[in-house]
Amino acid sequence: MPPPAGRTGRPRSAEAHSAILRATRTALAELGWSRLSMSDVAARAGVARTTLYRRWPGKNELVVDAVAALLDEQLELPDSGSLAGDIEGVVLRFAQLLERPETRSALMAVVAESTRDPALRERVTAAIVDRQKALVLRGRERARARGELPPETDEAASARESDLVFDVIAGTVVHRALVSGEPVDAEWARRFTRMVLGGLPALTAEG
Repeated sequence: MPPPAGRTGRPRSAEAHSAILRATRTALAELGWSRLSMSDVAARAGVARTTLYRRWPGKNELVVDAVAALLDEQLELPDSGSLAGDIEGVVLRFAQLLERPETRSALMAVVAESTRDPALRERVTAAIVDRQKALVLRGRERARARGELPPETDEAASARESDLVFDVIAGTVVHRALVSGEPVDAEWARRFTRMVLGGLPALTAEG
């Protein structure tokens, strides 16, 4: 996410912005939410604390942007040539990201805090959830172009379906990786994708 326009003063560089977000994720993984401070992040990033406050009003907003930036940079939808391959690819990539301590700590922290802070929940939705839903839309567009899905006839219904697909995929992977602590490997991703595309009867038929 590009830094918002702000006050005059020293030029704001993309390098400093990225360094701050990396420092935030590292500090959160090491210290946890309660001990994380803007001062510590500034020291790790090598910038003045006032630099942080010019861009973010507090650590809530900073941590959300740090998570959002990581997902934007690292989570991609592979173009495998099939809808099933695309789903398996993004599932495995997401699971790999969740294995990283900075991703796991940051994501769980913002989710936990957002349950008590409606404003933070809105920011999480706008900065993380809504932006990652674009992967679902892109995947469905590719599938339509290949003839794997029928043409879109009802935009509102399509948006609701995309929301549901996102919730199913993201929710399941997060639960398995972070709550159950079970592996998300290629075989699990294949079976999960089969269920997403064909429902429970597809798994039953597979045996």
